[in-house]
Amino acid sequence: MIAAMSEHLSLPTTLHRENPSALLEAHFGARPAAHAEAQAHNPALRVEAIGFVRYRGDWLGVLVTPWRLDLLLLAGGGDLWGDIPAGQRRYLDLYGATLPFVAVDEPRLGPYQYSSLVDQVGRIPDMAAAREIALDALHSYLPPQPPPVSPPIAPAESVSRRGFFRRLAGKH
Repeated sequence: MIAAMSEHLSLPTTLHRENPSALLEAHFGARPAAHAEAQAHNPALRVEAIGFVRYRGDWLGVLVTPWRLDLLLLAGGGDLWGDIPAGQRRYLDLYGATLPFVAVDEPRLGPYQYSSLVDQVGRIPDMAAAREIALDALHSYLPPQPPPVSPPIAPAESVSRRGFFRRLAGKH
């Protein structure tokens, strides 16, 4: 019975070591037009992964498609991911709220979990508005990210007056 149950669990068989944005865009961008037509869709939107960052060791970001706008969680080896059966829901405490996430297991992509951000994508006027919704959600549900660390700038070498004139004369 355990073997039968494990076939339906949303297990992180694929740990995403690197940012999954390109993988998600390729996967969802390759879906046939018939899939989009089967669901309510918005032709003003296109597939775009927005703001994927590591949060507590796993990947969290927003995926915009012509048929959905969702907050996605992908396993990265951290403590945010939780194994649940595909199709089941769990509640996840994020920085700004507790959100419901539904498990999915796509054959080519592997398991992921999503929380719907917009019920009707037909009301989103364009990609700029979709990006704004995505960024607002990320700012609401993730703690502020520290600024990227820049390498320290080497202090300027102090040059004596004699050294200055030697360099000016072309004598190093």
